Amino acid sequence: MTLRVPKAELPAELRENMMKQLGVVPEPVEVLWNNPELAAANQEFTARVSTWDAVDASLKTFAHMAVAAQVGCSWCLDINYFLALNQNLDLSKASQVPRWRQAEVFTPLERDVLEYAEAMTNTPPTVTDALSKSLLDRLGPAALVELTVFIGFANMAARCNTAHGITSQGYSDSCAVPLAARPADSDVASTV
Repeated sequence: MTLRVPKAELPAELRENMMKQLGVVPEPVEVLWNNPELAAANQEFTARVSTWDAVDASLKTFAHMAVAAQVGCSWCLDINYFLALNQNLDLSKASQVPRWRQAEVFTPLERDVLEYAEAMTNTPPTVTDALSKSLLDRLGPAALVELTVFIGFANMAARCNTAHGITSQGYSDSCAVPLAARPADSDVASTV
């Protein structure tokens, strides 16, 4: 896949900050900068999302990776796996998110969060009352609302990146544990 929208020239200060933080400028930022007002609003919202703390960071990272694996956003998988490394999350678990149903490393709560992320990502969504109640009982209302909005955000990011032709930039290459591939015959309902 190749970029479907050209990269825009970033302001020098923003480019330098991105280079300091990540070593390279993220392609989604360069593509969105074609509309600077939108790009700034997206960066602001992304920064706000990263401050939410009602849900454990690993659950949110795994949920984002599950969305990315289902949508096919290699960029989101790549950056979230890299962020998992930098947040000292369990890389043996993070590496298995694309094949979480077959992996035996996840707790029952983590499995439910991954199932919830995929159910929200399905078209149409397939979230059940039972799954929602189970998460509500274990996480509480504030955390479930946060998790739901976070998964919605992950869907927006993954779908925009995929539509723009943005793919992995190799962030996860620094991770010691290789990222597992999603099974070809996944039992997840397809997205349209």
